[in-house]
Amino acid sequence: MTPLEELRHSCSHVLATAVLRLFPTTQLDIGPPTDQGFYYDFDTDHRFTLEDLAAIEAEMKKVIKENQRFERVEVTREEAVKMIKEFGQETYKLGRLDDIPEGEEISFYRNGEFLDLCAGTHVNYTKKIKAFKLLSIAGAYHRGDESNKQLQRIYGTAFATKDELEEHLTMLEEAKKRDHRKIGKEMGLFTFDSEHVGPGLPLWLPKGSVLVEELEALAKETEFEAGYDRVRTPHLAKEKMYQISGHLPYYEDSMYPPVEIVEDEGGEKVKYYLKAMNCPHHHRVYASQPKSYRDLPVRYAEYGTCYRYEQSGELMGLMRVRSLQMNDAHIYCTESQFEDEFRGVNDMYLKYFKLFGIKKFLMRFSTHDPERLGKKFVNEPALWKKTEDMVRKVLEDSGIDYVEVPNEAAFYGPKIDIQVWSAIGREFTLATNQVDFAVPGQFGLTYTTSENQQETPLCIHRAPLGTHERFIGFLIEHFAGNFPAWLAPEQVRLLPVNDSYQEFANELQKQMRDHKIRCSVDIHSDKLGAKIRRAELDRIPFMIVIGQKEAESRRVSVRSRISKKLEGDHSVEDFISKLLQDIANRALPDVFLEG
Repeated sequence: MTPLEELRHSCSHVLATAVLRLFPTTQLDIGPPTDQGFYYDFDTDHRFTLEDLAAIEAEMKKVIKENQRFERVEVTREEAVKMIKEFGQETYKLGRLDDIPEGEEISFYRNGEFLDLCAGTHVNYTKKIKAFKLLSIAGAYHRGDESNKQLQRIYGTAFATKDELEEHLTMLEEAKKRDHRKIGKEMGLFTFDSEHVGPGLPLWLPKGSVLVEELEALAKETEFEAGYDRVRTPHLAKEKMYQISGHLPYYEDSMYPPVEIVEDEGGEKVKYYLKAMNCPHHHRVYASQPKSYRDLPVRYAEYGTCYRYEQSGELMGLMRVRSLQMNDAHIYCTESQFEDEFRGVNDMYLKYFKLFGIKKFLMRFSTHDPERLGKKFVNEPALWKKTEDMVRKVLEDSGIDYVEVPNEAAFYGPKIDIQVWSAIGREFTLATNQVDFAVPGQFGLTYTTSENQQETPLCIHRAPLGTHERFIGFLIEHFAGNFPAWLAPEQVRLLPVNDSYQEFANELQKQMRDHKIRCSVDIHSDKLGAKIRRAELDRIPFMIVIGQKEAESRRVSVRSRISKKLEGDHSVEDFISKLLQDIANRALPDVFLEG
C-alpha cells in the first residue's frame, strides 16, 4: 500500500473501533481504503443518522488521542476461527476468512481493544492520523449481491495534512453543486422511471437528446476523417456467439438473463442474450466477407446500445446504468500496422481532451498476471508479452503520461483505461483502448497475406468517448451545465421586453432556426429581469433582448452568459454569422462577441 492508503486503511479500523464502542452489538464486514478515502460496512439494528456520524467522529478522535498501536498477528486458520468467535464477529468475518485460499498467510491487526481480520498494512500508531472526516451513510449489499442482506456503509476520507483535507472537502462541496443528477434535473436533460421503465434505464428528454446527438455527430465526423466505416448490429444475439467470444464464462453475471425461443418446427429452444458488448457482432461483420492484407486495417464503428445488469446498489445516475450507448469501434490490423493504429486512437483521445478543455488526464496501462493464465486471462503467455511490449512502446514513444497496473487487463489482452479530471479536480474513468489477440482467432477471423497465407488479425477495441451516459454525466459536472455554444441544448433565447415585440422575436427565431441554431422565445409576461434570471438558471449561452430600439432598427443587443453584459448593437446577420462560426469550430469559450 501507499502511505496514503495505509493512513486511510488505518482510519477505517479506527472507525470500526468507535462504532463498536458506541454500538457494541454491531457486526462488521469489510473496511478498505479507496481512491477517495475509506469506508466500513456495518450490520446493526440501529439506523445511522448524520447526528451519529458526529458522535462516531468524536469517538474516533478519542481513539486517535489514545495513540493505540497497530499490531500485526499471524495465525493458523484454526486460530483465526477461534479469534473471530471470541471477538464476537463471526456473522461476516468467518465468510471473509473462507475467501483466503489454503496455504495463504492469515493475519489480524489489533489496535487497543479492537481486532480485525486484515492483510494490512497500517500506520504504526493511531496518532499518525492527523486529518480525517466522516462524509456520508449509504446502503450496501453484503458482497455487492442484492440477494444478500443490506448493510450500512459509512464513508470517510483522510489525508496527511489538514490543508489537504480542507482542499478535498472544498472540492466535494463544489462537486455537490455540480452533481450531474441535480443539474440534469434542473435543465431537463434526462429522467429515470424505475416503476414503469426500470432502474438504471435513462430516458433522454428533448434537451438531453441534443447532447447525445451532438456528441454522436462529433464522433461520426472524427471517425470518418480517420477512415472508419460505420456498421449497425442488433440488440440481441444467440448464446452461441457469446460462448465463442468467451464473454459468457467471464461476464455472464453482468449480462441480462437469456430468453428461450423455439426456433423451428422440431421444438428446439435457443437462448438469446441482450447485447452487453458490440465486439462479437463486429467480428461477425468482419467474417461476412473475405479479406486480404490490402484491405487492412479495417475499422468498424457503431453507436450500439448495450445492456448490462448492474447491481441495483451500484446504479448511480448516468455514471452507472443498465442501458448504455457506446462510442464503440474495432480495428482489425496486422502486427506491422498495430503501432500506427494504436497511436492513432490515443491521438483521437488527445484531440477530444483539447476540445472539451480536459487539462489533466492519465492513461492506466493494465497488464496480466502470469499466475492467473487460464483463469482470469487467456492462456497465451507469448502473445501477452508481445502485445504488452507493443502497447508500452507506443505509450513511451508518444510521451504520454501513464501508469502500469498489473492484473487488470481484459481477459483477451492488455488495455488502457483513461482517467480524466474535471474542472474542479474530480477524477473519472471515461474511455478505453484495448488489444485483443485471442477472440479473433476463436471466431476464425483471417486475412490473406501477400504470400497467400491465412493469418489472424489483431483487434483493437476502442471507445474514446466511452458511453454517452457516463461522458455526458462527466461533461455536466465539468462544465457545471454551462456547455459551450455548439453543445448547449438551447443556444439562444430571445427576450421580448413585452408582448408588443413578440412578432419580431418570432421572426428572429425563424431566421435562426433556418440556420439550424437552437433558439426559443420567452413568451412569459414577466419583467425583463425575471426573463434574464430564468435564462441564466437554464444556462443559455446567449440572450437577445428585444425592445423598441431593436424592433425599429432590426438590430439586436446580446447578453453573453460569461460576460453578463448587454452588448449592442449587432446586425442579425452578423450575430448569426459569428455564432455559426463558433458552432462550426466547436469553440470552447462562448465569448466570441468580444473578439
